[in-house]
Amino acid sequence: MRMTRSGAVWLWLLLPVAAWAEDVPEAPPVEEERRPMDEAWRNLLRVEATTLAFLPRAGVGADEGFLQVEPTLILDGGEAFGLNLGTPVRLHLWGGGGAAGLVRREDWDSLSDFGQVVRGLKFGSNDAPVGVWFGALESYSLLSAHLVRRYSNRSNPDYHPAGGFLTGTLGPFYTQAFASDVLGARLMGAEVALDLEHVLFGQPRAQGRYTLAFSAVHDWGNAGGRAPPVTLAHLDGTAVVVVRPGFEAHLLAGWGGRPGAGGAWGAVVGAGADAVTPTLDMRLRLEVRGQHGGFRQGYFGPDYELARFKAAGPEGVPLAEAHFPDGTSAYGEAEVGWDAVGYGGLSKHLKLSLGAEAFSWGRFDVDGRVAVQLFARSLEVALKGLGVGMGQAGARYLGAAEARWRLLGGKLYAIGTGGTLLFPTPEGTLRPGAFASVGLGVDNAR
Repeated sequence: MRMTRSGAVWLWLLLPVAAWAEDVPEAPPVEEERRPMDEAWRNLLRVEATTLAFLPRAGVGADEGFLQVEPTLILDGGEAFGLNLGTPVRLHLWGGGGAAGLVRREDWDSLSDFGQVVRGLKFGSNDAPVGVWFGALESYSLLSAHLVRRYSNRSNPDYHPAGGFLTGTLGPFYTQAFASDVLGARLMGAEVALDLEHVLFGQPRAQGRYTLAFSAVHDWGNAGGRAPPVTLAHLDGTAVVVVRPGFEAHLLAGWGGRPGAGGAWGAVVGAGADAVTPTLDMRLRLEVRGQHGGFRQGYFGPDYELARFKAAGPEGVPLAEAHFPDGTSAYGEAEVGWDAVGYGGLSKHLKLSLGAEAFSWGRFDVDGRVAVQLFARSLEVALKGLGVGMGQAGARYLGAAEARWRLLGGKLYAIGTGGTLLFPTPEGTLRPGAFASVGLGVDNAR
């Protein structure tokens, strides 16, 4: 089970991305059937030029306009190596006041921001004893995902770190350690899983069927803006109960807490299923959770890089200091991908990811993204939405959309993006804004 998930992580993170909808990956731009099977290396060269406008919302702030040039270089060396380099360079066209320079200052005003040049760097494969990844963490989950789930280190529009994680296998142990910012003291953690079948009966035919895992995560709060530090830990047990060709089902249970905070704990039970066929890749999970004393599962989630400054809700304080009511919740998550599925006479390539949690005291959170390619992959559309604290005062909503239309045989494409943003301020508030961008790009994908 864990090997299947690792393979999905490598593919998800290596793909090129764009704009605030960057964590909705586009399908691989290289059509494999046009490539010789014995070609050891593949590459993609891409340049995009767009006009980008940051616009205020609710009458807060001033508008700014930029010419955005975004070069990209991707080298694919197979399962053991991958490199994705490139970053948008934003040149001022209007706004920003008299102190505005040629290049947008907020994109390069800290050491962590220079990490954005590396979108993805991969060493190792699923079969290697050690694997390493550096780059943007988009919808990242730490193994059992009861502490870090669907987390993005790029939710703050003015903070562009390169994260990284390391996976390793040694005998019955499998581990994953990660850092949200390899150039700054920020979110760090690890999970170690023990294969119980390996310990009791020797080397199993399939690893990860029965596991006991421990995870711990700490936020130092010293990069991307200062915020209160926080530490969480979790213990998990997983058992695969159904194994069929292309299908697995498992049961899980866990308990976690917040070291140093008395009475802060939570428990979880649930079930999941993974299905893989030549045209379908599907992962489903359903959990029932209990929270007490301010602890909650999925604490480091898709909203965390904003919530660490100001949590969703009426209190207006950082997440580490916010009151979280005692209660229970139901959580569901689905990741579904189709490839070359005929529908309505169209050849469709689709990736859907959705997570939702309903709390017994009236709160509802949802995070979803979908990317689809139509008309022989000539049209690409990506949508993303995030709602946190819905049903309560101070709910938070964000959304974004992107469309690409390939022209002249696919070498040239038009691109349009738009969506909403929240900018953290030195005062600890979140300034609402929006963005819109249109332009052209060219690459050698076809």
